[in-house]
Amino acid sequence: MYQYTDFDKQFVRQRAAQFRDQLERNLAGKLGDEEFRPLRLQNGWYVQRHAPMLRVAVPYGELSATQIRQLARIAREHDRGYAHFTTRQNVQFNWIPLTQSADVMDLLAEVNMHGIQTSGNCIRNITADAMVGVAEDDVIDARPYCEVLRQWSTLHPEFAFLPRKFKIAVNGAKEDRAATYWHDIGLHLIKNDAGEVGFRVLVGGGMGRTPITASEINAFVPWQQILVYIEAIVRVYNRFGRRDNMYKARIKILVKAEGQKFFDQVNEEFHNILTRDVDGAAHFIPQAEFDRVNASFAFPAAVQAHAPSGNGLPADASEAEQKQFAKWLERNVRGHKVQGYKNVTLSVKRPGQAPGDVTDTQMDAIADMADRFSCGELRVTHDQNALLPFVREEDLYALWQAAKAATLASPNIGLLSDMIACPGGDFCALANARSIPIANDLIERYQDLDELYDIGEIDLHISGCINSCGHHHSGHIGILGVDKDGSEWYQITLGGSDGSNHAPTSVTGKVIGPSFSADEVTDVIEAVIETYRAQRSVNEKFIDTVKRIGIDPFKTAANAVRRATAKSA
Repeated sequence: MYQYTDFDKQFVRQRAAQFRDQLERNLAGKLGDEEFRPLRLQNGWYVQRHAPMLRVAVPYGELSATQIRQLARIAREHDRGYAHFTTRQNVQFNWIPLTQSADVMDLLAEVNMHGIQTSGNCIRNITADAMVGVAEDDVIDARPYCEVLRQWSTLHPEFAFLPRKFKIAVNGAKEDRAATYWHDIGLHLIKNDAGEVGFRVLVGGGMGRTPITASEINAFVPWQQILVYIEAIVRVYNRFGRRDNMYKARIKILVKAEGQKFFDQVNEEFHNILTRDVDGAAHFIPQAEFDRVNASFAFPAAVQAHAPSGNGLPADASEAEQKQFAKWLERNVRGHKVQGYKNVTLSVKRPGQAPGDVTDTQMDAIADMADRFSCGELRVTHDQNALLPFVREEDLYALWQAAKAATLASPNIGLLSDMIACPGGDFCALANARSIPIANDLIERYQDLDELYDIGEIDLHISGCINSCGHHHSGHIGILGVDKDGSEWYQITLGGSDGSNHAPTSVTGKVIGPSFSADEVTDVIEAVIETYRAQRSVNEKFIDTVKRIGIDPFKTAANAVRRATAKSA
C-alpha cells in the first residue's frame, strides 16, 4: 500500500482543521449555507434526502485493516451502524449529523483518509481492478500509476472547476475488470513491440441519460508522458465542454459532437505542451518519483512464493461441508500472481441487507480477517464487496470459517444475487425511485444456491435514476427507476456489459419495452430468467444467449407479466 509521507499526513490533518473552522462559522451563522455548500462538497459532504451523506475517498479501492476499523468506528459512533461500498470503490455514510462532521474528518485524518474530490466538477477518485497488482493475469501493476495520477490531480488548480465531474479508470491486466470503457478517460497499461511501458488511452465514456462507450484516442502514450496527455485532454474539455446544460456537460457529449476534431485538438495540445517545454514545466513523471511511489507497492515481506500444501480442509470434514466449501472456492476464490496465494472475495450481499451496505460489525470482522489472513490489506470492489488480496492457499478453509461466522461467506460472486445497486430513493434526493426494495425482493426470491448455480453468471445492476450510479447500462440485466406522475416505475434493459469476463468491449443494454410497476419487477426478472433457461444451449451463459437470440423472446415474456397483472387487476 502507498505509505503517506509526513507532508501527506500534515496536508490531510490541516484540511480537516480547515473544515472544522468552516463548519463552526457556518453553525454560528457567520458563514451562510450557500457559501458553506461548495466548501463541504469539496470535502465529500452532500445533503441528501434525509440527512448529510459523506463520501470517503478510497483510491483504487485499497484499504488497510486499520482504516476499515476506523470506518467501522465512525459507523458505530456517528452513523447508524453501517456504511456503503460504492461502485467507484469509495465508502459512503448516510446518517452522520452535520454537527459531527468535523469530528469525523479528524477520525479519517488519523488513518490518512479524507473526502477530498469525492464531489464536485473535478477529477474524482482514480479507480482500478480490485485485484490490481495481484491478479493472475496482471501484466503491469497499475497501482503506482494510479497513485501518481491521484497526487497530480488532487487540488490541481487548472482542473478544479471543470464543466462536469471527471472520472478516470486504469487497468493493467489482460481482462478489463475496471470498466474502463465507461469512464471519461480509460487507461490500459501495455507494452509495445520494444517492450516499453505505455498507455492505450480511451476517452469519452459515460453512463447517465446518454450512455456512450469510450473511443481510443491514442494507441500508445509513453508512461512518462501520461500526465501531459491527460492534461491535454482535460484542457480541451475545459475549453470547449458545455457549461450551459449539466446534462450535456460531460466530455462524452463533446467527443460525440466533435469526433475527430476533438482528437486532433487534444493531440495538437499534447504536441504544443511537449514542444514548448523549455523550462521543464511539462508534467513528465520523473523516474526517481515513480520509483519512490512504486516502492510502496512491493508485496508484504511475508508474501513468499511457495508450493501450497492443500487448502486447509480437514480430512474428517463431512460430505456436506466439503460441498459447501467447494462452492465457495469456485465462486469466491480467484488465482494470484504469486504461487501459493489466492484472491478471496467476501460477499456482503445477503437477505435483509441492501447491496453494498456493510455493518460496523462486518467491517471489524473484515479488518480481523485482513490482519489474520491478508497481511493487513483489503480492497473495495467495483461490485460492492470486499476482497482480501494476499491469502495463503493453506489458510482458505480457516478463512472460510471466519467469513461464515461474520455472514460474509455467501458463495454467490458473479451470480444473480451478487447484484449492484445504488442507494436510490431511500436516501438520494436525485433518485426517481427506490433501488433497495427491488434489490431485496430479488435477493429474497433467489436465495436457493442450487437454482443460482443452475442459472449461472449474470450481472444485474439497479439504478434509482438516470444518473446511473448503479451502472444499469452495463448490466446483463439492468433496472432503472423512472418517475411516472409521481409513481415509481422501472425500465428493464438486457445485454449490457462492463468489459469484464474477457468481453472485447463494453456494450449498452437494450430496453425491452415500456416501464414496469414496482410490483411487477421481480416477476418480470423471473420471466426473463426462465426464458433464458428454456432457450439456452448447453453451458451457454445468459449474456451469450441474449446475444444469440436477441431481446424479442425476453420482451414477449416480460409483456406477458404485464398482461397477467392487468388481467388480475
